[in-house]
Amino acid sequence: MGRGGARDGAGHAAPPWHLLPDEVLEHAFSFLPAAADRGAAAAVCHGWLGAERRSRRRLAVANCYAAAPRDAVDRFPSVRAAEVKGKPHFADFGLVPPAWGAEAAPWVAAAADGWPLLEELSFKRMVVTDECLEMIASSFKNFQVLRLVSCEGFSTAGLADLRELDLQENYIEDCSSHWLSYFPESFTCLETLNFSCLEGEVNFTVLERLVSRCRNLKTLKLNNAIPLDKVASLLRKAPQLVELGTGKFSAEYHSDLFAKLEAAFAGCKSLRRLSGAWDAVPDYLPAFYCVCEGLTSLNLSYATVRGPELIKFISRCKNLQQLWVMDLIEDHGLAVVAGSCSKLQELRVFPSDPFGAGQVLLTERGLVDVSASCPMLESVLYFCGQMTNEALITIAKNRPNFTCFRLCILEPRTPDYVTRQSLDAGFSAIVESCKGLRRLSVSGLLTDLVFKSIGANGNCLEMLSIAFAGNSDLGLHYILSGCKSLKKLEIRDCPFGNKPLLANAAKLETMRSLWMSSCSLTLGACRQLAEKMPRLTVEIMNDPGRTCPVESLPDDSPVETLYVYRTIAGPRSDTPDYVQIV
Repeated sequence: MGRGGARDGAGHAAPPWHLLPDEVLEHAFSFLPAAADRGAAAAVCHGWLGAERRSRRRLAVANCYAAAPRDAVDRFPSVRAAEVKGKPHFADFGLVPPAWGAEAAPWVAAAADGWPLLEELSFKRMVVTDECLEMIASSFKNFQVLRLVSCEGFSTAGLADLRELDLQENYIEDCSSHWLSYFPESFTCLETLNFSCLEGEVNFTVLERLVSRCRNLKTLKLNNAIPLDKVASLLRKAPQLVELGTGKFSAEYHSDLFAKLEAAFAGCKSLRRLSGAWDAVPDYLPAFYCVCEGLTSLNLSYATVRGPELIKFISRCKNLQQLWVMDLIEDHGLAVVAGSCSKLQELRVFPSDPFGAGQVLLTERGLVDVSASCPMLESVLYFCGQMTNEALITIAKNRPNFTCFRLCILEPRTPDYVTRQSLDAGFSAIVESCKGLRRLSVSGLLTDLVFKSIGANGNCLEMLSIAFAGNSDLGLHYILSGCKSLKKLEIRDCPFGNKPLLANAAKLETMRSLWMSSCSLTLGACRQLAEKMPRLTVEIMNDPGRTCPVESLPDDSPVETLYVYRTIAGPRSDTPDYVQIV
């Protein structure tokens, strides 16, 4: 599409887009919610770029160091909802040392200055202080939603007047059980309240009053300090709930308490998502039965219940689209899921004892059964004790529609337990069959051959996680020279070294980030990479106790951890002593 004098293929004058008022262009961009579509449209001409910039209402920053906060605010002045991510994904597995960075304060300060109409703010893997929360509370007159996921640095004292308060997997200093009292008695518009990650007591009287007066409350997730009898009371106050996290679901069995719970759940006609059930007592599970058929999401990843009671419960959930459970469900439990939950789209099975050396609770059989009977299944995270190539090949044939496949065999470098061969053939089948695969995690005994297949066939792959795999530099070369859509690559404990990293340095500029820890890298290669690709930030990390300046180390010094990311803001200034920018 050109300017006024341009003509189309038939010789007709092209529309004079440059004559359209800015308001019309900006309104047109409101019909393009996807970031990729907006980016493509903005590339048409300078005028469209400006319209997209001015009209953007939602902003997602996948790396808090990829852009300076104030530059982002200045570029997109009309943002109403912002999401910012901090530490690398491997922080979830304890691989990022403490005090690494990712402070939310600069983003909050910039937003307070430049986004006066901000309504929603989400932080993930970031340090959010009470001062940040106070600034948020005082800066945005229309603020409604605060979502903190895997964050740290704040306490219950900083939580106050919001429409949605969503705290997931955070490290929170519990200063007081009275933090809920900060919501004024006149406050009635709360829609989401999730404090499942808090460990301390909560003033139940205040909680009950808050729930009672907020008639639009749709999501309520309790922590495990809320006793079972109080759950029934809260449900009676909020029958309109769509999502419930039950908190602790254990108590000595009493028939009158069971009857109260059953009646309370029966009144929740709109309940669609259920989670929690810590330490669930099997005798109380039938109280859920009346809501099972309406559930589309069930998260029992913290529920240690097992055996026939769990299976009876899940077998009643005919309309489940999302299921998270522990491996206590075992293979026969997943066979029941396969026979009962034909609409399942996402399955996650977590280890009940990830470091234990006990008997294998879950094998490849359970996943094979689910893949055969759930035609809509497209996302899997599966922790298990053993796997075979035959099973992976079967799964790939059953479900070529996978977009996410993450297999975690608990013991590193575990081969096919039947043939004792590597699992190259199985994972190759996954990437060859699943043409739309965007996220992949591999495990078990793997050679460079599987990475050749991934590089050649993973055309849509955006995130790849590799651990304890490969046998030479070729593995990394295959990945970086292929996988044309790759955005995030995270590697640990693999024999990948300098040569493929430097040979494919240009690929890193098209990616969001690269993480390599416990590999075969040297400081000299990192120096060459930084010199060759000046628009990349090259960070190296050693043990926090080793703080020798990088300038004084020879080129052959081993590098424990390398983190490379693309940025338009230049090197960050808040690195701890053990992080050095090359």
